[in-house]
Amino acid sequence: ESDALRVGLLRAVSHDLRTPLASIKASVSSLRQDDIVWPPAATAEFLETIDEETDRLNRLVGNLLDMSRLETGVLQLSARPVGWEELVAATTAGLSGGHGHQFDIAVPETLAAVHADPGLLERALGNVVANAVRFSGGQPVRIEAAEVDDRVELRVIDHGPGVPADQRPQLFEPFQRLGDTGGDGVGLGLAVASGFVTAMGGRISADETPGGGLTMVLSLPRAEMMAT
Repeated sequence: ESDALRVGLLRAVSHDLRTPLASIKASVSSLRQDDIVWPPAATAEFLETIDEETDRLNRLVGNLLDMSRLETGVLQLSARPVGWEELVAATTAGLSGGHGHQFDIAVPETLAAVHADPGLLERALGNVVANAVRFSGGQPVRIEAAEVDDRVELRVIDHGPGVPADQRPQLFEPFQRLGDTGGDGVGLGLAVASGFVTAMGGRISADETPGGGLTMVLSLPRAEMMAT
Protein backbone atom coordinates (compact mmCIF):
# COMPACT_ATOMS: atom_id res chain seq x y z
CA GLU A 1 0.00 0.00 0.00
CA SER A 2 2.88 2.34 0.81
CA ASP A 3 4.51 1.61 -2.56
CA ALA A 4 1.20 2.21 -4.35
CA LEU A 5 0.82 5.55 -2.58
CA ARG A 6 4.34 6.62 -3.57
CA VAL A 7 3.71 5.66 -7.20
CA GLY A 8 0.50 7.65 -7.18
CA LEU A 9 2.21 10.69 -5.69
CA LEU A 10 4.96 10.54 -8.30
CA ARG A 11 2.34 10.34 -11.04
CA ALA A 12 0.53 13.33 -9.57
CA VAL A 13 3.70 15.42 -9.44
CA SER A 14 4.97 14.33 -12.87
CA HIS A 15 1.75 14.88 -14.79
CA ASP A 16 -1.28 16.20 -12.94
CA LEU A 17 0.56 19.03 -11.21
CA ARG A 18 2.71 19.91 -14.21
CA THR A 19 -0.27 20.20 -16.57
CA PRO A 20 -1.96 23.19 -14.90
CA LEU A 21 1.45 24.79 -14.28
CA ALA A 22 2.24 24.52 -17.99
CA SER A 23 -1.07 26.16 -18.92
CA ILE A 24 -0.55 28.99 -16.44
CA LYS A 25 3.02 29.55 -17.65
CA ALA A 26 1.96 29.61 -21.31
CA SER A 27 -0.82 32.14 -20.66
CA VAL A 28 1.39 34.44 -18.58
CA SER A 29 4.20 34.28 -21.16
CA SER A 30 1.75 35.21 -23.91
CA LEU A 31 0.42 38.19 -21.96
CA ARG A 32 3.96 39.44 -21.32
CA GLN A 33 4.95 39.50 -25.01
CA ASP A 34 5.84 43.07 -25.94
CA ASP A 35 5.66 42.56 -29.69
CA ILE A 36 2.00 41.48 -29.73
CA VAL A 37 -1.08 43.51 -28.86
CA TRP A 38 -3.69 40.97 -27.89
CA PRO A 39 -7.35 41.82 -28.53
CA PRO A 40 -9.54 42.04 -25.41
CA ALA A 41 -11.17 38.66 -26.11
CA ALA A 42 -7.78 36.91 -26.24
CA THR A 43 -6.61 38.63 -23.06
CA ALA A 44 -9.80 37.60 -21.29
CA GLU A 45 -9.26 34.02 -22.42
CA PHE A 46 -5.69 33.97 -21.10
CA LEU A 47 -6.84 35.35 -17.74
CA GLU A 48 -9.67 32.81 -17.55
CA THR A 49 -7.20 30.01 -18.19
CA ILE A 50 -4.92 31.29 -15.43
CA ASP A 51 -7.85 31.55 -13.03
CA GLU A 52 -9.24 28.09 -13.79
CA GLU A 53 -5.87 26.32 -13.81
CA THR A 54 -4.86 27.99 -10.54
CA ASP A 55 -8.08 26.72 -8.94
CA ARG A 56 -7.35 23.26 -10.34
CA LEU A 57 -3.80 23.33 -9.01
CA ASN A 58 -5.02 24.45 -5.60
CA ARG A 59 -7.49 21.55 -5.44
CA LEU A 60 -4.82 19.04 -6.48
CA VAL A 61 -2.32 20.22 -3.87
CA GLY A 62 -5.02 20.37 -1.21
CA ASN A 63 -6.11 16.80 -1.88
CA LEU A 64 -2.51 15.57 -1.82
CA LEU A 65 -1.97 17.22 1.56
CA ASP A 66 -5.28 15.91 2.89
CA MET A 67 -4.47 12.36 1.82
CA SER A 68 -1.08 12.65 3.52
CA ARG A 69 -2.82 13.66 6.76
CA LEU A 70 -5.17 10.69 6.49
CA GLU A 71 -2.40 8.19 5.67
CA THR A 72 -0.15 9.34 8.53
CA GLY A 73 -2.96 9.47 11.10
CA VAL A 74 -2.44 13.12 12.08
CA LEU A 75 -5.98 14.25 11.28
CA GLN A 76 -7.43 16.34 14.12
CA LEU A 77 -11.16 16.81 14.59
CA SER A 78 -12.98 19.76 16.10
CA ALA A 79 -16.61 18.65 15.89
CA ARG A 80 -19.65 20.79 16.64
CA PRO A 81 -23.21 21.15 15.33
CA VAL A 82 -23.06 22.12 11.64
CA GLY A 83 -25.92 23.02 9.32
CA TRP A 84 -25.86 21.39 5.89
CA GLU A 85 -27.49 24.42 4.30
CA GLU A 86 -24.54 26.63 5.28
CA LEU A 87 -21.97 24.28 3.80
CA VAL A 88 -23.96 23.69 0.62
CA ALA A 89 -24.35 27.43 0.07
CA ALA A 90 -20.62 28.05 0.55
CA THR A 91 -19.60 25.11 -1.65
CA THR A 92 -21.87 25.89 -4.57
CA ALA A 93 -20.99 29.59 -4.46
CA GLY A 94 -17.31 28.72 -4.78
CA LEU A 95 -17.91 26.36 -7.70
CA SER A 96 -20.40 28.62 -9.49
CA GLY A 97 -18.34 31.77 -9.51
CA GLY A 98 -17.42 32.67 -13.05
CA HIS A 99 -17.81 29.15 -14.43
CA GLY A 100 -21.54 28.97 -15.10
CA HIS A 101 -22.26 25.81 -13.11
CA GLN A 102 -25.92 25.35 -12.25
CA PHE A 103 -27.28 23.70 -9.13
CA ASP A 104 -30.72 22.52 -8.11
CA ILE A 105 -30.68 22.76 -4.31
CA ALA A 106 -33.28 21.31 -1.95
CA VAL A 107 -31.72 21.65 1.51
CA PRO A 108 -34.25 23.14 3.96
CA GLU A 109 -33.08 25.55 6.64
CA THR A 110 -35.15 23.59 9.18
CA LEU A 111 -32.98 20.50 8.66
CA ALA A 112 -31.35 19.18 11.84
CA ALA A 113 -27.67 20.03 12.31
CA VAL A 114 -25.08 17.28 12.03
CA HIS A 115 -22.17 16.54 14.37
CA ALA A 116 -19.06 17.27 12.34
CA ASP A 117 -15.90 19.28 11.91
CA PRO A 118 -17.09 22.16 9.68
CA GLY A 119 -13.78 22.60 7.87
CA LEU A 120 -13.33 18.92 7.06
CA LEU A 121 -16.97 18.50 6.09
CA GLU A 122 -16.82 21.47 3.71
CA ARG A 123 -13.68 19.98 2.16
CA ALA A 124 -15.37 16.60 1.72
CA LEU A 125 -18.52 18.14 0.26
CA GLY A 126 -16.48 20.33 -2.08
CA ASN A 127 -14.71 17.29 -3.52
CA VAL A 128 -17.95 15.39 -4.03
CA VAL A 129 -19.73 18.34 -5.65
CA ALA A 130 -16.73 19.19 -7.86
CA ASN A 131 -16.71 15.61 -9.13
CA ALA A 132 -20.43 15.77 -9.90
CA VAL A 133 -20.03 19.09 -11.73
CA ARG A 134 -17.22 17.68 -13.86
CA PHE A 135 -19.44 14.88 -15.09
CA SER A 136 -22.87 16.47 -15.01
CA GLY A 137 -23.29 16.26 -18.76
CA GLY A 138 -24.12 19.96 -18.91
CA GLN A 139 -27.16 19.48 -16.67
CA PRO A 140 -27.65 21.05 -13.22
CA VAL A 141 -26.30 19.08 -10.28
CA ARG A 142 -29.01 18.42 -7.71
CA ILE A 143 -28.21 18.61 -4.00
CA GLU A 144 -30.89 17.47 -1.59
CA ALA A 145 -30.97 16.52 2.08
CA ALA A 146 -33.36 14.88 4.51
CA GLU A 147 -33.41 13.42 8.02
CA VAL A 148 -33.34 9.62 8.17
CA ASP A 149 -33.81 8.23 11.71
CA ASP A 150 -30.91 9.52 13.84
CA ARG A 151 -28.92 10.78 10.86
CA VAL A 152 -29.07 13.42 8.15
CA GLU A 153 -28.38 12.34 4.57
CA LEU A 154 -27.23 14.65 1.81
CA ARG A 155 -27.38 13.50 -1.82
CA VAL A 156 -25.31 14.95 -4.64
CA ILE A 157 -26.91 13.84 -7.92
CA ASP A 158 -25.42 14.08 -11.39
CA HIS A 159 -26.48 12.74 -14.79
CA GLY A 160 -23.05 11.85 -16.10
CA PRO A 161 -21.74 8.49 -17.34
CA GLY A 162 -22.08 6.85 -13.93
CA VAL A 163 -20.05 3.91 -12.61
CA PRO A 164 -20.96 0.18 -12.77
CA ALA A 165 -22.15 -1.23 -9.44
CA ASP A 166 -19.21 -3.62 -9.09
CA GLN A 167 -16.72 -0.76 -9.47
CA ARG A 168 -18.30 1.74 -7.07
CA PRO A 169 -16.37 0.59 -3.97
CA GLN A 170 -13.16 1.50 -5.82
CA LEU A 171 -14.31 5.11 -6.11
CA PHE A 172 -13.13 5.77 -2.58
CA GLU A 173 -9.63 4.32 -3.02
CA PRO A 174 -6.72 6.73 -3.67
CA PHE A 175 -5.71 7.38 -7.29
CA GLN A 176 -8.80 5.77 -8.81
CA ARG A 177 -10.40 7.43 -11.85
CA LEU A 178 -13.44 5.49 -12.98
CA GLY A 179 -16.39 6.75 -14.98
CA ASP A 180 -17.55 9.82 -13.07
CA THR A 181 -14.07 10.25 -11.61
CA GLY A 182 -12.22 10.17 -14.96
CA GLY A 183 -10.64 13.07 -16.74
CA ASP A 184 -8.20 15.39 -15.00
CA GLY A 185 -7.13 15.21 -11.39
CA VAL A 186 -5.21 12.57 -9.48
CA GLY A 187 -8.21 10.55 -8.33
CA LEU A 188 -7.97 11.64 -4.69
CA GLY A 189 -11.09 13.77 -4.25
CA LEU A 190 -13.52 11.01 -3.29
CA ALA A 191 -10.87 9.15 -1.27
CA VAL A 192 -10.28 12.27 0.81
CA ALA A 193 -14.02 12.87 1.16
CA SER A 194 -14.54 9.29 2.35
CA GLY A 195 -11.68 9.53 4.84
CA PHE A 196 -12.98 12.76 6.33
CA VAL A 197 -16.61 11.64 6.54
CA THR A 198 -15.64 8.31 8.11
CA ALA A 199 -13.42 10.06 10.67
CA MET A 200 -16.44 12.13 11.73
CA GLY A 201 -18.57 9.03 12.35
CA GLY A 202 -20.37 9.28 9.03
CA ARG A 203 -20.77 7.18 5.91
CA ILE A 204 -20.40 7.93 2.22
CA SER A 205 -21.69 5.72 -0.56
CA ALA A 206 -22.39 5.79 -4.29
CA ASP A 207 -25.68 4.84 -5.94
CA GLU A 208 -26.98 4.96 -9.48
CA THR A 209 -28.96 8.01 -10.49
CA PRO A 210 -32.31 6.99 -12.00
CA GLY A 211 -32.03 7.62 -15.72
CA GLY A 212 -28.22 7.52 -15.62
CA GLY A 213 -25.48 9.11 -13.58
CA LEU A 214 -24.08 8.87 -10.07
CA THR A 215 -25.62 9.81 -6.74
CA MET A 216 -23.24 10.32 -3.83
CA VAL A 217 -24.81 9.96 -0.37
CA LEU A 218 -23.17 11.58 2.66
CA SER A 219 -24.72 10.44 5.95
CA LEU A 220 -23.78 11.94 9.33
CA PRO A 221 -25.26 11.68 12.85
CA ARG A 222 -27.62 14.39 14.01
CA ALA A 223 -25.98 16.76 16.49
CA GLU A 224 -28.61 16.24 19.19
CA MET A 225 -28.06 12.48 19.07
CA MET A 226 -24.37 12.97 19.85
CA ALA A 227 -25.20 15.33 22.69
CA THR A 228 -27.31 12.67 24.41
